[in-house]
Amino acid sequence: MFWGGKMTALAVVFSVLALIIGGLPRIKVQAPYGFGLWPLKLISAALAPFGLAAGALGLGFALLASSLPAAILAGLGLLLSGEYFLQIVRVHEDFEGAFGPDWQRCIPPERESGLLARRWSAWLPAGPDPGWQRDIPFWIIPGSERKLLCDLWTPPAGVRPSGLAFIYLHGGNWYFLDKDVLTRPFFRHLADQGHVVMDVAYRLFPETDLAGMAADAKRAVAWMKANGSIYGVDARKIVLGGASAGGHLALLAAFAPYQPEMTPEDLKDSDLSVRAVISEYGPTNLAACYFHTNQNKTTRAIRSRTVAVGVPEAGSNPGSPGQKAPRGRLGLNKPSVYGAFVNILGRHLDEIPGVYACFSPDTYVHPGCPPTLQIKGKDDLVTPAPAMLDLHQKLLAAGVPSVSVVYPHTDHAFDLALPQVSPAAQASWYVVDRFLSLVG
Repeated sequence: MFWGGKMTALAVVFSVLALIIGGLPRIKVQAPYGFGLWPLKLISAALAPFGLAAGALGLGFALLASSLPAAILAGLGLLLSGEYFLQIVRVHEDFEGAFGPDWQRCIPPERESGLLARRWSAWLPAGPDPGWQRDIPFWIIPGSERKLLCDLWTPPAGVRPSGLAFIYLHGGNWYFLDKDVLTRPFFRHLADQGHVVMDVAYRLFPETDLAGMAADAKRAVAWMKANGSIYGVDARKIVLGGASAGGHLALLAAFAPYQPEMTPEDLKDSDLSVRAVISEYGPTNLAACYFHTNQNKTTRAIRSRTVAVGVPEAGSNPGSPGQKAPRGRLGLNKPSVYGAFVNILGRHLDEIPGVYACFSPDTYVHPGCPPTLQIKGKDDLVTPAPAMLDLHQKLLAAGVPSVSVVYPHTDHAFDLALPQVSPAAQASWYVVDRFLSLVG
């Protein structure tokens, strides 16, 4: 009796654990009120392999204890975790559509050994320690001592440099976070393949506006082109990328490298083109993101509390390539996840639709855009997956090599949560590995 009760208790514990891990990723939440549950969803999705193990243990203990209710709980948890895991590892990216049917042969043989062999492994092996230089200035604001800093990750000793540099722009809703936040495993992984990683700390709101942030991304590109040879970088192999807000800025800078209002005077004679661009869950259309995050409902009370200088009339569109974007005092409110665009851009979408279009990457799609990789979770509570797929289709229509990957039951910032075990994080690394090898 004692052992039977203990077996039942263990069965219930493991079964409930499996049920929580397998069930939480399936709960769809909306911004801004879903942010409380969002971290739990990220952790549960990352722990899906442990959900499988917990479900199997729970089922085993339930059978030993002859407990039908515990067996049902364990079976359900096992099913949910297993289904999520299999859905993630079965997502196949369309490299063939972007790079042709023989795309695998285009990966240099010397690079294949450094790529992830599969979309998920029980634990990622630790490679040799790469080089890591911190707080390197890449621009000093004229007339001040304010320096923009970056960290550089370089290949470990004994690893042949690929000649490729990956410039990374962090997320944070355009007004918080910094370089070196939960990205070390990813950067180590890339450096171990011979790539150089430039982790950029660009200016944030309210120090600057979106145009200034995009300009900082371009300054990082210009700096790498001027200094990359020191680190073994080929100036023709610079890839710009980022996550969330950083992904948005990367797309803007890559698609519109010479757009006047996002290109300051000090860069007008610089080569700002990049070999490719990677956006991980970055906004592609600010109007779509505005509605997706319910800013039309949660920020109406601050309609008259912001000021924008030079904002065009509603209905006009200054966002077309070659036209000027408004500049001036943008977003005087205290930053808030409840109304990022209203704070940063100064007004609501219906008041300045042209401004929202101006800072939307999909405005600048043209045949000269660099090859593009976009990765997103289908249940992203910040950036809508349909808008990403719309950009993907626009790029394909323009003849631009484009790869888009959407992971089911996966939310914003999934790649930063426990990547050593997370199915979605590892699957995204698998995709990035091959994309960089193809473009580099």
